[in-house]
Amino acid sequence: MPNLPETMTAIAIREPGGPDVLESRRIPRPDPGHGEILIKVTAAGVNRPDTIQRMGLYPPPPGAPETPGLEVAGEVVATGPGVTMWKTGDKVCALVGGGGYAEYCLAHEAHALPVPLGLSMTEAAALPETFFTVWTNVFERGNLKAGETLLVHGGSSGIGTTAIQLARLFGATVIATAGSAEKCAACLKLGADAAINYRDADFVAETKRLTDGRGADVILDMVGGDYIARNIQVAATDGRIVSIAFLNGPVVEVNFLPVMLKRLTLTGSTLRPRSIEEKAALARALREKVWPLIEAGRIKPCIDTVFPLSEAAKAHALMEKSSHIGKIVLTL
Repeated sequence: MPNLPETMTAIAIREPGGPDVLESRRIPRPDPGHGEILIKVTAAGVNRPDTIQRMGLYPPPPGAPETPGLEVAGEVVATGPGVTMWKTGDKVCALVGGGGYAEYCLAHEAHALPVPLGLSMTEAAALPETFFTVWTNVFERGNLKAGETLLVHGGSSGIGTTAIQLARLFGATVIATAGSAEKCAACLKLGADAAINYRDADFVAETKRLTDGRGADVILDMVGGDYIARNIQVAATDGRIVSIAFLNGPVVEVNFLPVMLKRLTLTGSTLRPRSIEEKAALARALREKVWPLIEAGRIKPCIDTVFPLSEAAKAHALMEKSSHIGKIVLTL
């Protein structure tokens, strides 16, 4: 590649463990293959899967870099054979299979989107993983429609803050759960119709009260554990429960009778292992339906803290403390 260094700084996982196992290293810079673009990274989003990978519990899929990081924003500096969607100099944000915590990162051309007008690179880096996840789970798998009620757990997380804003813009009523008065206030400010502090109140009883006993049509759950049975309790007839993570564990004993009586759909998904074509379809849907809303200023990522790349360990420590509201981003 002309004028590009042969090596680059990246964050490596020395061994499975806590945030302190993250360290800066010089590693070879990757070259783009067929259909790939090379991005000079300006900013990279930090996500819960990165911390799970760091612990040794979420290995990268075959062919993905060992370097963590699932979303980046920056400038296209090289293109591989067959690339038609981007040229060098284009400013993009992209969903990647790994490798985001580095000076340069590869992305499939169809998994990149233009940096929306009016957004900084730091804000753009907070979009891909979160918006892809919310779109596929809330609107495609959950089939949320205008006039329905969405219950979103972890409303102050990166996923939660995005789900609240998108669901409101598409005409749904939103109830969020969060773990402090400050986090609940943030959910309300972002457009939630109600926010339940799960430390003070039972979200099942509160959601039923707020919906005149009907319950929630769509539930977005990243908690698992005892929330699985409680979600079944609080779901409305014909409700859809979408699981995207299991912070409290995936293995529980559940009474399935209400699933049958209420005709519930229990579903879920992970994003990272999905095919190139599936992720490309999500990128197209976002560009058509969501990017215009971002460029019109009607939705923007909620960013809590920005760290330099060299302080990735501090970013992971903050993520695991769960005190943040919105996204954590690394900048180069």
